[in-house]
Amino acid sequence: MPPTGVDPAVLPGADGVAASRLQLPPGAFDSLLDGLCQRFPRVSRSTWLDRFARGCVVDAAGVALEAGMPYRVGQEVRYFREVEGEPEIPFEETVLHADEHLVVADKPHFLPVTPAGGHVRETLLARLVRRLGNPRLVPLHRIDRDTAGLVLFSACPDTRNRYQALFGERRITKWYEAIAPGLPDVQMPYVHRSRLGRGEPFFRMREVPGEPDCETALDVIERGPTHWHYRLQPVTGRKHQLRVHMAALGAPILGDRTYPALRPRDAGDFDAPLQLLARSLEFADPLTGQARRFESRRTLAHAALDP
Repeated sequence: MPPTGVDPAVLPGADGVAASRLQLPPGAFDSLLDGLCQRFPRVSRSTWLDRFARGCVVDAAGVALEAGMPYRVGQEVRYFREVEGEPEIPFEETVLHADEHLVVADKPHFLPVTPAGGHVRETLLARLVRRLGNPRLVPLHRIDRDTAGLVLFSACPDTRNRYQALFGERRITKWYEAIAPGLPDVQMPYVHRSRLGRGEPFFRMREVPGEPDCETALDVIERGPTHWHYRLQPVTGRKHQLRVHMAALGAPILGDRTYPALRPRDAGDFDAPLQLLARSLEFADPLTGQARRFESRRTLAHAALDP
């Protein structure tokens, strides 16, 4: 039996994956197991029974629950998501900085920041929790799975809000690099402003009419015969902003399988990564006032720039 009354995030079997939380919704069920099976029809009854048996279903205090316990509306249940046959992502992250308050990681292409869909253990968050032994890690921002580069994590709940405010109050400067077709008719540097809304399918974004709510500054690092190496600054931080803006300008980022057209990637296909890199982050540390700058050690493929 697993220990009781401990932090669920460090229970045996968690393996760096934070517990998912569910407040039991209204319903009349003979047992907790029946309620969970009804709530999550894609998870088999045998899977839930196995999770209960391994102590991977707990209450808010970390006490292991039993499958046959009564279903109590409003009770908080924590459980650990698992994906059978989750594919390994064969690229490694790098930790550039780690102290008691802040962790800075340099993420490879294809690795999600947090669990989603078919990725639970193979995420940057889970890997860092296992690597650093700190289940309190929380990403302060996110970049797409397809994007490589810098991600900041809070390592301490007591100072988390101070670092999160850097993003909400736009007190952090972010620079990206990208490889994309040239824009000879656009005077550089250039600022692109537009309004973004939901596209189809649900995870895509698109430009829509209305007052602009996002802004990207562009400049050129190097010009090739067909593709250019760009420096991009997202003044705002909307979902997929850089990718949508570059596609809207007629220069979709090399390797982009979402914009301007959706081209799904097969599982295990790691060819032709998106040529977008979160290159650097600059800010004044909210605890010390010290100027801080972090820079990715990764590079983009420049083959498209060669004559």
